[in-house]
Amino acid sequence: SANAPIFGVDLEGMVTEWNKMAADLLGYTKSETMGKNLVENFIQRENQSSVSQVLSKALSGQETANYELPLLSKHGERYTVLLNATTRRDGKGQITGVVGVGQDITELNQVMAQSKSVADDLTQLIETANAPIFGIDPEGKISEWNKKTAEITGFSKEEALGKKLVSNFIHLDYRESVSNVLKQALEGVESSNYELPLFTKGGMQRDILLNATTRRSAAGNIIGVVGVGQDITELKQASERAQRIADDLTRLIETANAPIFGIDTQGKVSEWNAKASSLLGYSKEEAVGQHLVQRFIKEEYKASVDDVLSSALAGKERANFEFPMFTKNGKRLDILLNATTRRGPNEEVIGVIGVGQDITKIREITSEQYRVADDLSRLIESANAPIFGVDLQGMVTEWNRKAAGMLGLPKSETIGRNLVTNFIQPENRTSVSQVLLKALAGEETANFELTLLSKHGERYKVLLNATTRRDAKGNITGVVGVGQDITELNQVLAESKRVADDL
Repeated sequence: SANAPIFGVDLEGMVTEWNKMAADLLGYTKSETMGKNLVENFIQRENQSSVSQVLSKALSGQETANYELPLLSKHGERYTVLLNATTRRDGKGQITGVVGVGQDITELNQVMAQSKSVADDLTQLIETANAPIFGIDPEGKISEWNKKTAEITGFSKEEALGKKLVSNFIHLDYRESVSNVLKQALEGVESSNYELPLFTKGGMQRDILLNATTRRSAAGNIIGVVGVGQDITELKQASERAQRIADDLTRLIETANAPIFGIDTQGKVSEWNAKASSLLGYSKEEAVGQHLVQRFIKEEYKASVDDVLSSALAGKERANFEFPMFTKNGKRLDILLNATTRRGPNEEVIGVIGVGQDITKIREITSEQYRVADDLSRLIESANAPIFGVDLQGMVTEWNRKAAGMLGLPKSETIGRNLVTNFIQPENRTSVSQVLLKALAGEETANFELTLLSKHGERYKVLLNATTRRDAKGNITGVVGVGQDITELNQVLAESKRVADDL
């Protein structure tokens, strides 16, 4: 549900992640993208080199923030995504790929769910772990070495028994501390949860969480030590991985090119990222702990914003809620918000995360476009020249007052009808069709002399400019024809020629 495209690639640049917003935006479903080379299949040729550089840097650990990435959809629409390219690593810190996150990071929920899943895996790992058990005698020589210990270290029981534990199986760097723990246990002072590094036959370190228990004879005499351990190597790696995910998430929130804030169950600000600070002028220190609605929302909008946040606190999330926020200096900003319920480890609601998008400029541009479109419509309608328009199928979409007056056909009788079939004389239909087809292919025509017949039988000569019509994305949507009535001019020229011929 993220309001931003998110994708991931592996070390070979093959797509490993492709979220719904990416699918909706670009028209490629996840199944169409997974396993395909991102650059070769989904990036335009002219941008492949720069995108490859960004991914290569991220794959070497050099992350890129706010990279402007142009994308082309399956259906030819062009999009620009402001991208954060983040290096992806496994539990050992090895780079495994790159995650690209665009301006909207509602993917937060999925990342948080992933963190919870990792935490659950750790708990399961601890609960089901087989325990390595070994024992030593008073001289520090191995007297017990169970199957799990043999499996972990690679040394069989026969190879281990009778050998000194510390000098043979503990790395030089850890021998002193391990010796102290075992010495204390041989004196009756037991240790619990001591982290013991064991090295395998192949030289790899295994981390064991150890309980060192004094071993006594039937008479109560100390005869050695038994160590009951738990292999926490994977646990440590998973913990580091979970911490890395948490760190990545924190960094992602803080560096995101979108305002992100969070509130607790009392409505007080608990998150306030750098973009929110720069956009609104309030520092994190000024915002955290303040009541969001009472402190940062204008009186007339408090009820609607509070309703959205209260719903999210009740588990009912809200997408694309538009509301205004005002900066420290009083400037109004239009924000498009996704309000997501924030939950604790036991699924209890602990607050709301709001991921926003500053659409102030978009609103300004849209308003300006509406104004320009309105001006253009009035200009076309009142122009002292016949103007008509057709769509991709040749159906009339524009028919101004001058065209209506000249040909005796009001707008209501022409709109939606085929121009050539209904309003062009049979002898001229082929040439007019060719002119329109060229314009629909992007090849415009100037000063084409067109004969038109009015509803009442009068013939008009019109000098026509056929101009390609495009939408905001540059896609061809039709043709606009702007004409000039040269009927009288032709008559005057013909009369002049006749007089000249007579002379």
